[in-house]
Amino acid sequence: MASAKILEVNLSSGSIGVRELPTELQMKHLGGSGLAAKLLYDEKTYKADPLGPDNTLVFMNGLLTGTPIPCACKTSVCAKSPLTGIWGEATMGGFFGAELKKTGYDGIVIRGTAKAPLYLLLEDDRVELKDASDLWGLDVYETCDQLCKRHGDKCQVACIGPAGERKVLISGVMTGGHQTRAAGRTGMGAVMGSKQLKAVVVRGTLQVPIKEREKLSASIREFTPIVRTNAKGLTDFGTAGGLMGVEANGDLSIRNWSLGSWEEGAAKTCGQKIAETVFVSHYGCFACPIRCGKDVRVEIGPHAGTVCHGPEYETCDGFGANLLNEDLNVICAANDLCNRLGLDTISTAGVIGWAMECYENGLITKEDTGGMEIRWGDGEVILKLVELIGHDEGFGAFLSQGVRRASSQLGGLAKEFAVETKGLEYAYHDPRAFTSMAVNYATANRGACHLEALGYFAEQGVFALSALGFDKPFERHGVENKAEIAYLMQNFMEIFNDLGLCKFLIRAKDAAGPDAIAGWITSVTGWGISGDDLMKAGERNFNLKRMYSYMLGITRKDDVLPPRLGVHDKKTGAAAGSIPHLGRMLVDYYALREWTAEGVPSQGKLEELGLLE
Repeated sequence: MASAKILEVNLSSGSIGVRELPTELQMKHLGGSGLAAKLLYDEKTYKADPLGPDNTLVFMNGLLTGTPIPCACKTSVCAKSPLTGIWGEATMGGFFGAELKKTGYDGIVIRGTAKAPLYLLLEDDRVELKDASDLWGLDVYETCDQLCKRHGDKCQVACIGPAGERKVLISGVMTGGHQTRAAGRTGMGAVMGSKQLKAVVVRGTLQVPIKEREKLSASIREFTPIVRTNAKGLTDFGTAGGLMGVEANGDLSIRNWSLGSWEEGAAKTCGQKIAETVFVSHYGCFACPIRCGKDVRVEIGPHAGTVCHGPEYETCDGFGANLLNEDLNVICAANDLCNRLGLDTISTAGVIGWAMECYENGLITKEDTGGMEIRWGDGEVILKLVELIGHDEGFGAFLSQGVRRASSQLGGLAKEFAVETKGLEYAYHDPRAFTSMAVNYATANRGACHLEALGYFAEQGVFALSALGFDKPFERHGVENKAEIAYLMQNFMEIFNDLGLCKFLIRAKDAAGPDAIAGWITSVTGWGISGDDLMKAGERNFNLKRMYSYMLGITRKDDVLPPRLGVHDKKTGAAAGSIPHLGRMLVDYYALREWTAEGVPSQGKLEELGLLE
């Protein structure tokens, strides 16, 4: 496999260049967010103002993105986060990454700030910065439609909506137009908006090089039926199909994480109910045999009568149970608005839930909200707040800065209702239900991210921990061996980001273990990499991201749970009485990571991982 080819664009000067990364660097860091972390750490972008010209924005394909390997569709978008002030990354599926790969480029590094709105056009080896002044102000769907008219239906577009243009801190980068896939987390949309970069358009015609095509094809033929069978629930009902099971496990966020059960509401807002009511069609990303995406009808709100990408599990919980909203039509309309405006649905729903609890306790009043009564379950208010946040207007401008900043401004009891770690709002899986998630949320590199471990999957046997050599006993609410589950799964999940693989592959259990994935890499690159090599690369990149944030002062003091999740008993439901003993588990975790007691990677560990060069 040839060395990685990176397009480098400076928006301040208008210069465009090409950089070849040595194969040795790829073998150490693979690709995706791991390789991006290496570039940004070496460039010392942790010193930059996140919304200033010195912050560098990276679109980086995974090492396997664009190959026929199942679910090899992911692209990471990375920079110093304006929301959290530390390492920032978000990953999107769809078809953008595969199209970028066909241009011959593996990633795009964007520096500087344009004087006026621009978009980047990349068609094979033709690269241009083009005027985007007529696109500025358009929503995500309109932007994609316009750019596809100009450059053909086969091009792929990643863009920001009005939220990113206004540097809303919870805005993301979106791709796929009406069938939106989002790099939603950590405010990457705001970074793109600060550079006045409206969109990146890619169109390629090159064949993706594969060293051993026949061998790879045989492996895919053997693997695909396994993942299809094990992920049938995702195919039928999407990620939201698991909502009732999550509620039964006490894993659902209900009323800003304060309640333990919501059985009737879950039945009204799950993937099965979507299938009965507003479902239009199935959708799959590039090379995906699962097809968990669903297109749905929008029945209410300003865009009633249209068809859009359906809400995923996180969105159904965030705008449903989290806000005590049982109206599925409100969830679909809120999801559609977030996609149009370019907002992260997880953070948007999180900050609205926090505001509703503050309003209930008199910390926010009608004078603050412009006359709105923001009460639990009010669909009209939910949709209005999403629009205000996306346009950074009125009370929405206060919420658009995220839970941490908003609660710090109010102070006092408002901080008790803030559910965030390191400034990132929680994804909707409760660490009181599966306590390995407590360790993960506290230590995850981008803040409160569920995807950095997926410990609740591992604890339920959705993925076979034996594939990582783990066979110790554990209890879902317990302490013993939970740090090791988080440690192993973080290293393993890091690999998926670095390779550009969707994490739903782990539904195939040990058929998607490190050895199997290493075999795919060997077939594509000819490197001869082992499963152990792969796990070491995952550990290396996880530590590298920790070091990036350590340069910004992140240590043990930041590895915490918010009060709502750390010392609040839900009292009902399957997680009643469960309070994670985080301190005990962190001691175990730091020992496994060979970090100091203060949560800093030791010199010995950094040397072992080759991170002191």
